[in-house]
Amino acid sequence: MKQRIVTGVLAAALFLPVVIFGGIPFILVTYVLATIGLFELLRMKQMQIVSPEGIMSTLLVWGLLARESWLREMQLTKLEVLLLLVLLLLVYTVTTKNRFTFDNAAFAILSAVYVGFGFHYFMETRLSGLHLMFYALFIIWATDTGAYFTGRAFGRRKLWPEISPNKTVEGSMGGTVCALIVASVYQLFTHSFASVPLLFVMTLVLSAVGQMGDLVESAFKRHYGVKDSGNILPGHGGILDRFDSLLFMLPVLHLFLKMM
Repeated sequence: MKQRIVTGVLAAALFLPVVIFGGIPFILVTYVLATIGLFELLRMKQMQIVSPEGIMSTLLVWGLLARESWLREMQLTKLEVLLLLVLLLLVYTVTTKNRFTFDNAAFAILSAVYVGFGFHYFMETRLSGLHLMFYALFIIWATDTGAYFTGRAFGRRKLWPEISPNKTVEGSMGGTVCALIVASVYQLFTHSFASVPLLFVMTLVLSAVGQMGDLVESAFKRHYGVKDSGNILPGHGGILDRFDSLLFMLPVLHLFLKMM
């Protein structure tokens, strides 16, 4: 626990100033985080980032991260980038005489789409406003912290033991309640959202979606027999271990913003 706290404090001290500053430094950090996240997923499948499939997957992630205005200068869309890299990966299955299989190609494509679109919305959230980024971060942190302490104190019923044995129904509910409390306090001080009822509905959904993102990452790790996605953050695991909830939550957040 001590190592976890120290790593969390140091990571926040390095990460939050970049988030607040925004701009090119934040975009560059997002590209780095997404690339590391892809590497963590490929490594679960025993695929290397420094390989033809790894390089093509990385290019796909970078293409999905690119803003539409950047791609327009090259007369490309994200769909065209996706289709081009999909075709190249499928061609690679032929050139390797099925050493790199269709299943490998599907894994690489889905991994790149999962990481690429997730971190795309991470970047778009910051570019849409610092208040939105902090709202998203506070909701995730409140959900995780509330679920942990509520689960330890009151947890009795397992939430999904086949996927994540330590998570409980009580912890999940406690995390959502904490998220609603934090969202209320955030709105009280910032007045960031015009509709308070919609804010509560949005927070309720986002907290649940964030927890599902955590479970999806747990399912990955359990299927491939690894404890953590990586070890870049001592006591916390890898980048995906820290961003799994956000990668699911942020696209849904942007859907809600279109209604507000």
